[in-house]
Amino acid sequence: MRFLLGIVVLGLVVLVGALAWAMRYDAIPALAAAPAANTFSRAVLEHGKLMTGMGDCEVCHTRPGGEPFSGGLALPTPFGTIYTTNITPDVATGIGGWSLEAFTRAMREGVDREGQYLYPAFPYIHYTLTTDEDIAAIYAYLMAGVRPVNYQAPETKLPFPFNIRLSLAGWNFLFLKKGPFEPDTTKDEDWNRGAYLVEGLGHCGSCHSPLNIIGGEKGGASKFAGGQAEGWYVPPLNTASLAPIPWSANALVNYLFDGWDKQHGITAGPMTPIIRHLYDQKEDDVYAMAEYLATFQRPVEQAKVDEVIAFARAREWNPDSPPKPTDPALAKGATEFGRLCANCHKINGQPLPLGMTTTINMPDARNVARISIEGIRPPPGSRDRSMPPLTIRDEDLEAILLFMRAQFTTREPWPDLKGDIAAVRAPAAH
Repeated sequence: MRFLLGIVVLGLVVLVGALAWAMRYDAIPALAAAPAANTFSRAVLEHGKLMTGMGDCEVCHTRPGGEPFSGGLALPTPFGTIYTTNITPDVATGIGGWSLEAFTRAMREGVDREGQYLYPAFPYIHYTLTTDEDIAAIYAYLMAGVRPVNYQAPETKLPFPFNIRLSLAGWNFLFLKKGPFEPDTTKDEDWNRGAYLVEGLGHCGSCHSPLNIIGGEKGGASKFAGGQAEGWYVPPLNTASLAPIPWSANALVNYLFDGWDKQHGITAGPMTPIIRHLYDQKEDDVYAMAEYLATFQRPVEQAKVDEVIAFARAREWNPDSPPKPTDPALAKGATEFGRLCANCHKINGQPLPLGMTTTINMPDARNVARISIEGIRPPPGSRDRSMPPLTIRDEDLEAILLFMRAQFTTREPWPDLKGDIAAVRAPAAH
């Protein structure tokens, strides 16, 4: 009995201690007004604008048709829909009443000014690596470089038990490794700068790494092994990359700046607004990011590159002798491709053969289907590489996708074309 009583007492002590630890955050007093613009130097504001762009803050904190940074964007997650908050300097509905101390705590520890835990859709597990200088600059820009907007974003209401924010203390215990960033002394300055930006403000792993059952990013061999975002398949950035030609550092620089590389193609989907912000970044920073990301890639072997290019060019659509499959389904796809796609995607047409693209080699057809239905609105560095949306029936699109996979790759057919197209058509996918 004494042993059992001891276990119970010990359990209670641990429980009380855990609750006290989880509830340790107090509210930080609010400011009466946002700091005046003349509080900050022009150099700090300019640096803050760059770092805010590096963190993609505007991308997530702007709803369709809404004013920049005013929040209200619906983010679908496996646990329910999360609405982003207003981070303009409006005192009533934004963060105008937040001090730098409160802002730093949110960035480093995922806790808001009032002491409430933030959902990790806000990638504080990455932002925690940010230096004090960069956090202060971002704060300055949000307070003095962004127009205040009085807008109350919808309240996030997740189902039980995910609506209990205190439970995030346990999640943080498992997945939040508080910063700031610690350089690797065995690596050079560029590699460390790239690691700082990719792992920190860039938070690339938030989309490009798979999540475990409770929403934590997988590490080890699964780091950068691909994920899901906004109804798109997000390709791997490591040796599991599906790109027929491995990514070199130079190819990554082209893509990160312009959203286009001659051996990989054009960006689309959730990556496009990120590229728009990277377009304005300092060259040294983008080169550093590319150098860091290149260390996760397969080595580039010129013989294999030549082989991929030769195969892709051989499979391009030739208007003088178009493919004539004997399989009726593939024949229908070839006919529809010739009618709707071949005007651009043909020999001497678009500068990149389809067989060299990552999308055609992905494990499902969602991205190709979405690009076909929605088209491509390219970022600033590749304005001449747009693609108009197709007005097309589902059965015709299915036939085209079946044909494209067979014609431009050596991979197995996509397993569920009807399901992939339905997922893209569904309003919830947006």
